[in-house]
Amino acid sequence: MKYALVTGGSRGIGRAVCVRLAQEGYHVIINYTSNETEALRTLEMTGGNGELLSFDVSDSQQTRQALDEWQKRHDGEYIEVVVNNAGIRRDNVMALMPEDDWHRVVDITLSGFFNVTQPLLPAMQLHKFGRIVSMASVSGLKGLPGQTNYSAAKGGIIAATKALAQEVARRGITVNAVAPGFIKTDMTEGLDEAALKKTIPAQRFGTPEEVADLVAFLVSPRAGYITGEVISINGGLR
Repeated sequence: MKYALVTGGSRGIGRAVCVRLAQEGYHVIINYTSNETEALRTLEMTGGNGELLSFDVSDSQQTRQALDEWQKRHDGEYIEVVVNNAGIRRDNVMALMPEDDWHRVVDITLSGFFNVTQPLLPAMQLHKFGRIVSMASVSGLKGLPGQTNYSAAKGGIIAATKALAQEVARRGITVNAVAPGFIKTDMTEGLDEAALKKTIPAQRFGTPEEVADLVAFLVSPRAGYITGEVISINGGLR
């Protein structure tokens, strides 16, 4: 059986990725922090081809314990795909940004990348195969006003992706990032969609399913020669 872990898999892009990877034959490990109802809904949408695993990616001890316990229950198996999707937005201009808003965004997105990926690397290296895909953002590529914390976290994901890819390529492990633009999810609720569409050459927001299709390709054997890349999916937004 092939196992894929998707952090923040209960809603939005994470949910779409879980469903898509289940269609590709993966047993999907759906990570969530507290919203079990939505996580169960995701599991239902995968056709039951998965399981739930609750932990806060920003808590290194909790994450390590959850992954260790999963491994004990699946002796001889390993998680060959990890999609680092968990993240939050707490937008504000930096001059008015509460310190906690800085730390929460960076801790969940960037520290979460380390906390989840690092414990899974040894097994990937042992089996000489692994796929690591992390959600970056157009905000991490160009920086957006009001998102200093989010841009810093996503920019860090991009740099970490490029560095880690060089460390593990010889072991058959690819490391890539996906940088969505405006995708129609809970994360973009409250934004002025009509005004923002005018800034996008494609004249629309993307869908979670479109992002999930890209992730499905990057974790497939067909993408084995693509690593250290940041692939934008943004309708031409620059």
